[in-house]
Amino acid sequence: MKKAKYLLLVAICMTFVTLSHAQHKRYSIKNGIGIQGGITQFDIITDNFETKKSTGYIGGLTASVDIPHKWYNVSYNIQLSENNIDIAAFSLTNPTKEFIEYKMLTAQISFLLHAKLIGNNLTLDVGPMLQYNSDLELKDDSNEGLIVSNYDTLLTEDITDISNFNVNGAAGLSVGFGAFRLRAQYIYGFTNIFGNLNDEDLNIGTNDKKFKGNQSMLAFSAIITF
Repeated sequence: MKKAKYLLLVAICMTFVTLSHAQHKRYSIKNGIGIQGGITQFDIITDNFETKKSTGYIGGLTASVDIPHKWYNVSYNIQLSENNIDIAAFSLTNPTKEFIEYKMLTAQISFLLHAKLIGNNLTLDVGPMLQYNSDLELKDDSNEGLIVSNYDTLLTEDITDISNFNVNGAAGLSVGFGAFRLRAQYIYGFTNIFGNLNDEDLNIGTNDKKFKGNQSMLAFSAIITF
């Protein structure tokens, strides 16, 4: 009888140990809200116009999910920016080419996956982005009436009505410790930001090439997470 009780006790103990090891380990998933701000370098890749990238600024909010037992984290981001770009033009009285300043306001929403290269201290950030942007706007109204380079009759104010909804891809690196991070991000526009110009009745002279352009933006920002 005592032997039977002893065997039963051993069996119960072994079962308890087995079940304990079979249980999934629990991890604490941490959420964070952060603010970010920085500068941008903006350009539009196109064969229609001669462009030159220019500096702007960016700011926004980020909601991050830290997943300790995975090789990645995720975040949702909202960014607002003012981007600047220079486009070459000339006047009939002075055929010397000059670069005319335009600005464009953007609101971007992105979902990013952050692959952990060195834990949370260095991550590779990739993901899709939706963008709403304003039309191009001449920063100096006195530049209206100039002729856009590569065209005979297309005026600087004719090319402002661009496509306002665009889809982008974002990739970059983030580095930091604790609540502070620095991020370098490249944003490429998959959609034709000049597509709307093809629907306009523009006086383009002898240049009948379709308008096509893809935005190209570098963003350098600092992020503080709470």
